[in-house]
Amino acid sequence: MITEVIHSSELYKIDPVFGQLSFDNHEQIVFCNDKDTGLKAIIGIHNTVLGPALGGTRIWKYNNEWEALNDVLRLSRGMTYKSAITGLNLGGGKAVIIGDAKIDKTPEMIRKFGEYVNSLSGKYITAEDVGSTTQDMDIIREVTPFVTGVSQSKGGSGNPSPVTAYGVYMGMKAAAKYQFGNDNLGGKKILVQGIGHVGETLVDYLTKEGALVQITDINEARLTEISQKYGATVFTGPDLYAADVDIYAPCALGATINDETINKLKAKVIAGAANNQLANDSIHGQILKDKGISYAPDFLINAGGIINVYGEIVGYGADEAMRRTENIYNTTLEIFGFAEQNGITTQQAAMSIAQNRIAARKKENATK
Repeated sequence: MITEVIHSSELYKIDPVFGQLSFDNHEQIVFCNDKDTGLKAIIGIHNTVLGPALGGTRIWKYNNEWEALNDVLRLSRGMTYKSAITGLNLGGGKAVIIGDAKIDKTPEMIRKFGEYVNSLSGKYITAEDVGSTTQDMDIIREVTPFVTGVSQSKGGSGNPSPVTAYGVYMGMKAAAKYQFGNDNLGGKKILVQGIGHVGETLVDYLTKEGALVQITDINEARLTEISQKYGATVFTGPDLYAADVDIYAPCALGATINDETINKLKAKVIAGAANNQLANDSIHGQILKDKGISYAPDFLINAGGIINVYGEIVGYGADEAMRRTENIYNTTLEIFGFAEQNGITTQQAAMSIAQNRIAARKKENATK
């Protein structure tokens, strides 16, 4: 009987949790299950050296639980470096709820999830992400103070998506300046993949600057709506990764830069809002460098959202959040310069700076 279990791929995963590449020395992983509400969630706390782990709750219909685990590990790890490189006193965490947000999500489920967040006593602070909303954060606030991104009417900072989009826009302009010699996006052919709340606001910024914007999304109705609203062209080519564009902006799910897509790319700049855009940080980051493609590290330029909700913790308002997010432009240029000077990829440069900040704080804490 034991042999049958071990050799059944449906019942047992041979690779241990601690051996997953994305585990990367996570401090804590919490599995949350509630039969009455149907809640199945995983909270990943990667690192709390700089402060409590803050990161959104993604609601997604994963193919299996191991896929969900890998996603929360990759996302929470990314949050550590996102907070570190933007100078925030926060650690990295993330949560995923397994299910279809349009069908499975209920107020009772969200409230129960909030109770699990509360049980961690502030080590993890949640926020909005794919599949969750400001209204969901309001429900969570009913059972725990460890939540950000609640409605402005309830004293929160509201939907962080517009600020996230502004940071991506700033990072894209910086990458364009490095690659093309100036940051004017007027006339540049830009493909935006994924037009959710962040993608739509990015399209707005780009079209107002005169960029030639193409859009793609799995939601056909959404494509029509955004195309008509902003005058963007719906991409109709056979392969979006081989599109003849200057800039590729992945704003949907991650790992779109992978073994199958990377050698098709004609874009000279990659700058988007999606998390974990490189399927393999070292391999694909190096290939992009060798191909002369300027990659703006995702965890740097999509940090506007966390900058926005961090204001709820330390007490700054919307104007200060936008000012700090605008500085992503300067940080991105610094990363490109650091990478060039040291002969490394921009991903390695950003990671190095973030890791050095964490290491310095860890040393400082050890001497107290």
